[in-house]
Amino acid sequence: MFLSGIFPALTTPFYPDGKVYYKKLEHNVDRYSRTPAAGLVVLGSTGEAVMLSEEEQREILRLAIEVAAPEKVLVAGVGHESALQTLSFAEYAATLGYDVVLVRTPHYYRGQMKPENELAFYRFVADRSPLPVLLYSVPPFTAYDLPLEVAAELGEHPNILGIKESSGNIEKIQALAERTSHIKRNVNVTEVFNAVTGRMLAPQNQKQPAEAMVPVAALAGASGGTGASIPAVVTDAPAKPKFKMRTKEVSYQILAGAAQRLEPSLQVGAVGAVVAFGAAAPTACFEVYAAWKEGDHALAKEKQERISAAAKRMGELGIPALKYAMDLNGYYGGPARLPFLPLTVDLRKEVEQLMADIRN
Repeated sequence: MFLSGIFPALTTPFYPDGKVYYKKLEHNVDRYSRTPAAGLVVLGSTGEAVMLSEEEQREILRLAIEVAAPEKVLVAGVGHESALQTLSFAEYAATLGYDVVLVRTPHYYRGQMKPENELAFYRFVADRSPLPVLLYSVPPFTAYDLPLEVAAELGEHPNILGIKESSGNIEKIQALAERTSHIKRNVNVTEVFNAVTGRMLAPQNQKQPAEAMVPVAALAGASGGTGASIPAVVTDAPAKPKFKMRTKEVSYQILAGAAQRLEPSLQVGAVGAVVAFGAAAPTACFEVYAAWKEGDHALAKEKQERISAAAKRMGELGIPALKYAMDLNGYYGGPARLPFLPLTVDLRKEVEQLMADIRN
């Protein structure tokens, strides 16, 4: 799967009483589908996934993919502390039609999470996952930084596409890009080099019986996948895509996780970003990426400066501030779940000032 571009990390909407506001989730996904974002990440850290029940997580995954535009790459956050539970959610995401699973580093027992533990965990999941795996290192939340050597070694696994590197460490991104530059895989893309998602290939009268399976390699490209399978699309007659496809060679795909360091991350080897700030300002983040992609480095730096202060401060203030920024830009942010507290009046004013020039 081709992962280049900007991927907003979706928040989970709540009513004031803390219940999930599913209709507002549909509203947000529909709006993001109309932006230039390459795809959407559901149930990442920004989605308050650790505060959701398993039933809520499954319903959020189901609703998001029903609303999302078929050309958007959909990434499901499935990481749990145990490998078996992680795999269970990966399998569920596959039945829904997701393209990639995002797997957070297990960290609760961080003192025992040696390199061999992380290697065994990710290999177990990747060997069995019906969807390609994107590693997820997010030390600001887990207090565990996946070692460079482990991330690079895992890149050799044919069902691991790359990593969302959320440490904000530019030197680590550069070193990881250099260490994995030899990894080459072919992925399917459109004529204009956008990703080809599974939903783009699926006919509208699809049926998905659990017993019918197709190889992941059919979506990942000729050399991707491990032979694992996903539910097949069964129709009366095979349907051909309504667009032409070509293949593109990619290396280990590194996605930055800090919007305030997006441009320098791209300069040293990242191919895109999964960013929380993209939930409030997806187009502003995309403008940084687009300028970099066009080789206009001066413009990319200018666009980066536009969002850096706001993105950095949102990271410091957390999800309640990000959700308020979403409210200012026409998305539904709403309240966060306890133990998060509402913003004070002064903090709301600060967010308003930071977002005054970032309306999209």
